[in-house]
Amino acid sequence: MTDAIRYEKGQDNIVVLTMDMPGQSANTMNAVYREAMGAIVARLEAEKESIAGVIVTSAKKTFFAGGDLGELIKVTKADAKTFYEMILNIKGQLRRLETLGKPVVAAINGAALGGGWEIALACHHRIALDNPSVQLGLPEVTLGLLPGGGGVVRMVRLLGLEKALPYLVEGKKVRPDAALKAGLIHEQASDKDDLMVKARAWITSNPNAVQPWDVKGYKIPGGTPSSPNVAQMLAIAPSVLRDKTKGCFPAPEKIMCAAVEGAQVDFDTAQIIEARYFTELTTGQVAKNMIGTFWFQLNEINAGGSRPQGFEPYVTKKVGVLGAGMMGAGIAYVSAVAGIDVVLKDVSIEGAEKGKDYSAKLLEKKVGRGQMSAEKRDGILARIKPTISDADFEGCDLIIEAVFEDRDLKANVTAAAERAAMSDAVIASNTSTLPITGLAGAVQKQDKFIGLHFFSPVDKMPLVEIIKGEHTSDETLARGFDYVMQIKKTPIVVNDSRGFFTSRVFGTFTNEGLAMLGEGVSAAMIENETRKAGMPVGPLAISDEVSMSLMNHIRQQTIKDLAAEGKQIPAHPAYAVIDMMLNEYKRPGKAAGAGFYDYPVGGKKHLWPELKARFEKADAQISQLDVRDRILFIQAIETVRCMEEGVLKSVADANIGSIFGIGFAAWTGGALQFINQYGVKDFVARAQYLAEQYGERFLPPALLLEKAAKNQLF
Repeated sequence: MTDAIRYEKGQDNIVVLTMDMPGQSANTMNAVYREAMGAIVARLEAEKESIAGVIVTSAKKTFFAGGDLGELIKVTKADAKTFYEMILNIKGQLRRLETLGKPVVAAINGAALGGGWEIALACHHRIALDNPSVQLGLPEVTLGLLPGGGGVVRMVRLLGLEKALPYLVEGKKVRPDAALKAGLIHEQASDKDDLMVKARAWITSNPNAVQPWDVKGYKIPGGTPSSPNVAQMLAIAPSVLRDKTKGCFPAPEKIMCAAVEGAQVDFDTAQIIEARYFTELTTGQVAKNMIGTFWFQLNEINAGGSRPQGFEPYVTKKVGVLGAGMMGAGIAYVSAVAGIDVVLKDVSIEGAEKGKDYSAKLLEKKVGRGQMSAEKRDGILARIKPTISDADFEGCDLIIEAVFEDRDLKANVTAAAERAAMSDAVIASNTSTLPITGLAGAVQKQDKFIGLHFFSPVDKMPLVEIIKGEHTSDETLARGFDYVMQIKKTPIVVNDSRGFFTSRVFGTFTNEGLAMLGEGVSAAMIENETRKAGMPVGPLAISDEVSMSLMNHIRQQTIKDLAAEGKQIPAHPAYAVIDMMLNEYKRPGKAAGAGFYDYPVGGKKHLWPELKARFEKADAQISQLDVRDRILFIQAIETVRCMEEGVLKSVADANIGSIFGIGFAAWTGGALQFINQYGVKDFVARAQYLAEQYGERFLPPALLLEKAAKNQLF
């Protein structure tokens, strides 16, 4: 027997089970765990008469991390039967533990997520360390899975359907104090010793503990699906859920099925229902896409996979932000929250103060919700200094320029800031389209110049695209990477090019939607099918948000830049639509109150009714599938071009960047994984069909043809 779970019986006859999987930093439900737990449960049953109770705890920093994702991602449809039997075995072990006839306490010393929380649920009493770093919950849905170790069955029986669903369907995670209020845990402990003292005391005073659902006559809180109030909630719940998932994510729907069906039968049958749905999701493609990207590739990025090696980690102490508009104000906020001093400069002191006020409003909301103390809020705000003077940049080790997309303006402000900052300060531009190498010409030390492309709104968007110019040194790149990690964002690293990666791909997305409208395709169909494809918002709505005047400005800047190099901008059918909206209809977008949508004061936005008469043609309608594929394929093809040109350096950066930066359909696992899961050869054939029908922009790039020929995945 391995020492994966240590079995120690004290003088008080209480057995302490300490989970400590060898050779890994966290406990997971792998083969070693299954074997150890099987042996432990058998031993407990054999020695039952001499046992007073059981405490389950962990020797790791966390309590238990959950399923072994390395195992789960490999399960194929052919393995379904053996996988299903293995899941029933895991559930069976926990069921035997909770029906041992002795009190079992979970002493939760760290995070208990997924399988870890399922082990805790199988204990009669749960005590967690009173520490804000401890998280409890079932986040399986975020990886395309459902809680398969009894999590659905027990949560529904513990809380009732209505209260359990947010934890199951949304993967809601909670801190110990919130878990106590919600009835998920029974007590909190101040430290590890206190945890064990309280666990022993509870066992001593509850020798005949049983789970609430094993008490004769137990009823699920709030009622079963046939109770009138629950039936009423369930009548609308599936359509509300479908509106959120658009049918792209099977996990939330299967979770709801397992919860509702399981609530109508006995405990053991409910376990079988849960295991069947879990097997279906695990062997399906969407879970593989999501585990691969949101677990393995995201971890690779966060572990510094794209960071140049050989440089000590750098801690940024003082950042200067040029421009206190939406972007600058957001950058100031995330920096101050991370403990960095900020100098926020604008052309007027009113503008700079307004930028600081953005942080005050966000922090005020947190104080109002009880998520932050007034002292902490004041401390963060005290770090932001609004100014109109470059002299205040003295002592800054990082300058971030966040002014309007105009080359001359950017050059003037960065040159002045560089003169005032520390001699080795990194100078960054938050440009979304202008090549970094060109912008670097404005500063003295071009090796210290880098692109840090944030996304709006900065406080919510998780990604920063780091752009390495021709002269950017590896040390500067490492410092840029460290700053992005310091402000708790996800960094992707790309090489310089016009529009870099995210703006280039984002441009193909909006342009494709506008091109379809220009062809006469129904606006409502374009928007609806885009959302059904898994994009969070339609191309017409997002064009209104960005504003067509800005899209036009970027195009004019590109025409000017390319003309200087003796080149021309490739024609695109979307440009005619933008020009009509701007020049003929005077509808530049949301900020002006009129774009593809109308924005009535106090009402909900809706598509401009005139679009029908001015753009739609009865004979121009195409299939729903073609609309969806045009939107997804054009972005995936542009991502391949970025790989081919060396703009993108890794598949992980491509997949994470496409989802976190531009909202590429998350169910696919990202733009390159979309190609992998579609089948590279099939993707090429479909792209060639789209090129014949809708334009050469869909022709597969050489790198894609090469992958198809060799039958290789990205």
